[in-house]
Amino acid sequence: MLAAAAGAEWDLVGRIARRHRVEGLVWNALREAGAAVPEEAGERLQAAAGRITRQNLALTAESLRLTELLDRAEVRHLFVKGISLGVLAYGSISPKMGWDIDLLVPPSSIGAAADLLDSAGYRLLLPRGPRGRERLELWHLHWKESVWEKPGGPTVELHSRLNDNILLLPDTGLDSPSQRVEVTKGRFLATLRTDELFAYLCVHGASSAWFRLKWIADVGALIGGCPPDEIERLYRRAGQLGAGRAPALALLLCERLFATPLPPELAAELRSDRVNRWLLAIALRKLAGRTMTAELEDKLLGTGTLHLMQFALHPGFKFKYAELRRRLVSPLDRVAVPLPPALAFLYPLVAISRRLGLRGR
Repeated sequence: MLAAAAGAEWDLVGRIARRHRVEGLVWNALREAGAAVPEEAGERLQAAAGRITRQNLALTAESLRLTELLDRAEVRHLFVKGISLGVLAYGSISPKMGWDIDLLVPPSSIGAAADLLDSAGYRLLLPRGPRGRERLELWHLHWKESVWEKPGGPTVELHSRLNDNILLLPDTGLDSPSQRVEVTKGRFLATLRTDELFAYLCVHGASSAWFRLKWIADVGALIGGCPPDEIERLYRRAGQLGAGRAPALALLLCERLFATPLPPELAAELRSDRVNRWLLAIALRKLAGRTMTAELEDKLLGTGTLHLMQFALHPGFKFKYAELRRRLVSPLDRVAVPLPPALAFLYPLVAISRRLGLRGR
């Protein structure tokens, strides 16, 4: 750390940290290592870390308020990622940057949870449109989350499942083993048990090609204190849960970026798979290179390989077919033009006609 800091280009460090949303983690690491940081760069990182801490305090308070409302209404729920993950991975709510609250409820409770969010001052952002609220349950049949915003407050992503492709972690959710995490003195949030949480974080990051360093940093921190044999156990368990190749990619990235110790036999096994190596190369390109300080969508075809690699996250034709079907038709098409199940095969035509109509406006 000290050697790297001594030769750092601090303007570049700041831009990378902002792009990857790790300013709080960078500032904490530099401070704990006693690294010499130029005054201006240090002030910027310290100010960003302060903003992240204040935001996390607000997210913690709102998460606790929501859990009280949901408990009172007897709506089962879990928080995924966010504040509870920050405590588990870093031992504190402070350093991990967050901007939203990921809340998982049963599909049967979407209406009740939506009513609670309405009463708590939130408004529905996605699905958008005048009939979005009316067709919210239809939306959740085809999309894992709806998005809610509180004016002047946080965003809530209301999940009815953890993944859009139901073949990834098919049985992981509210009925999975869970744990209660103390996020402030005597106050707790419920989240997935570490085995299931590790598998979910791997799938979440891999589904976006790990294009933000914060996602793999969270995984690295979560398993950072684990001995190699425990890391292998987590990997095998994630495979049993249906995480596909995502855990392999996560461990290869942790080994490459953070020198996470893997059992030699496991490391050799992961690297022997050419698809794993291809996925690793794509993820590294999304983390560094021409998108090191720029968002993917700001570059020509920046998200192209991201969509392509998602087809490789799970072996087998069935998964790829399910992924293709999911991508052919947007949930917005299903909400805009509800069809009876017998006519669902017409949705690709609906999608094409809607896109042509939108372009013609």
